[in-house]
Parts: sequence; structure tokens; C-alpha cells
Amino acid sequence: MTTYRVSPQSYRPPGWFARNRGQIALNIGLALITFLFLVPLWVVVSASFTDEAVLTKEGFGLWPAQFSSSAYTFILQNPTQIIDAFGVTLLVTTIGTLASLLINSLMAYSLARTDFSWRRTLSFIIFFTMLFNGGLVPSYILITQYLKLRDTLAVLIVPMLMAPWHIFLLRTYFSTLSKEFIDSAKLDGANEWQIYWRIVMPLSTPALATISLFTILGYWNDWWLALLYINETALYPLQYLLFAILRNAEFLTTNANSSAMLGSVQVPLQTVRMAMAVIALTPVAIAFVSLQQYFVRGLTIGGIKGE
Repeated sequence: MTTYRVSPQSYRPPGWFARNRGQIALNIGLALITFLFLVPLWVVVSASFTDEAVLTKEGFGLWPAQFSSSAYTFILQNPTQIIDAFGVTLLVTTIGTLASLLINSLMAYSLARTDFSWRRTLSFIIFFTMLFNGGLVPSYILITQYLKLRDTLAVLIVPMLMAPWHIFLLRTYFSTLSKEFIDSAKLDGANEWQIYWRIVMPLSTPALATISLFTILGYWNDWWLALLYINETALYPLQYLLFAILRNAEFLTTNANSSAMLGSVQVPLQTVRMAMAVIALTPVAIAFVSLQQYFVRGLTIGGIKGE
């Protein structure tokens, strides 16, 4: 029987491309999917810089058929008002997110402790509020007549402070933390507040970052509370101000009596809608990019069974 031997010089290990073909294909596929998701956003940006007449005639495209900044000029007619609205929304979002995160995490930490005797009762009460609420009229009477929060910044913050779903998500995550850390801290003389602030919070960064992002989106995109309870223009948040601008643009476009007052001035209604979306989306996109490293890990907190 003849034996064949392969000399060491004739053996060539597979190249980098051959070793990573699967990873390369996966990255290319994910890049294509990402591109498909970004195309609608890019179309919105392109439409916001397109002339209104050209957009109506030729439709949407990846590039402006005729560049025009008339939509942004229309929105920024009163830049002071836009800046004030940005300030109101930024202040409400910052205070509301921090306060909501503190309140929800404190409640979730209490529910996650198995030695808390009222744990099941409070869980039922919180869950009940996810299914039923008092309704719009009782809420309006409570906020305006009893709490006296109309035309205050507090009315944009207080109604959204507690979120039952966020409490349950945080409780689930807190339940997965090792109890040895808490027991060791108790042996060292730490009280409940020190355990919560110095041990639980640092170990829960992914969950807190995910809940923070959801809360930021809620406060930043809210315009309903301003519609109900805010009458002073100086307290308009950004989303409600943009809504009011769009409503005025629609009125000027459709009202026949206003046509004589407008003369030859054309209101870029379609491009104003696109420009409003770009203005409102930019800060939220920045917040998402800042927290995305925790977002994927934090999304799994609902899939872990709690106690």
C-alpha cells in the first residue's frame, strides 16, 4: 500500500476571508437591513428641504428635486418661541425622567424584596392601574380643581411620574441580583437606603438606562397634557408648539377667508410636516445613540422570570 505524505511547506491555512465568511455575510445582511430602516428617515429629511410645489408635483425622493428651506423658515418665524419651547421640553424631560426613575426604582426595589410583607398587595394595586383608570373627566377635575396644577410646569411632569410597566420591569431585574451582596452589606451595617443607592443602582445600569430611554421618549413626545392643561404660550412644550404651528398652517391653507390676507404667500404645508418631524426627532436620536450600549441588554429584562 502506497502512503502519501503532505509536506509542511505545501499546507496553507485558510485565509482571513475564508475563516470569517459567515460573519461577513451576517454583517452585510444587517447593514442592508439597517439601510432599509434608514431610508424612510432620509426621505423625511429630503422632503423637508424640498420646494413645496415640486414635492406636490414629483413626490418624495432620496434627494431634494429643488432645494428649499421655506419649511424651516416658516417654523422659525419666531425663533424665540421655538427656543423657549425647547427649554420647557428639555427641563420637563430632565426633571421628569430623573424623578420618575427614582420613584419607579424605589417601588420596584421594595417589590423585589421577598421579605417585604406588603409585596403582593402593592403588586396587585399597581397591576390594577394598568387595566383600569379613573377616566379623563375625573383626572381633569383632580388636576385642575384639587391639585391646582393648570398652567404650571408640574402638570407636564406629575401625571407621568409613575409607570406600572416600568416598575414591573425593574422589579424583574432587581429580583435577578445576587442576594449575597445585600446580605453582606447588612452585615457591614448598611441600611436599606445605602443598599439601594450604593449596591442595587450601580448593578442595574442596563435596566435603568433602558427605562430612562423609554421615559425620555414619553416626556419628549408628549403634547396631550399641554393640550389639556396649558393655556400660556410661554409654557408650551416643543411638541405642542409644533402641533399648534401645523394647525395654523392647515388653517391658513384651507380657509378661504385667509387667502385674501395671505396674498401671494404660499404656506408649505407638506414640507412643514416633514421639518417638524426632523426637529422633534433629532434630540431623541441623540439620546438613543448615547444609551444604545445598554439598550440591547436592557431589553431582555422582561424575559427573565421574577419572583
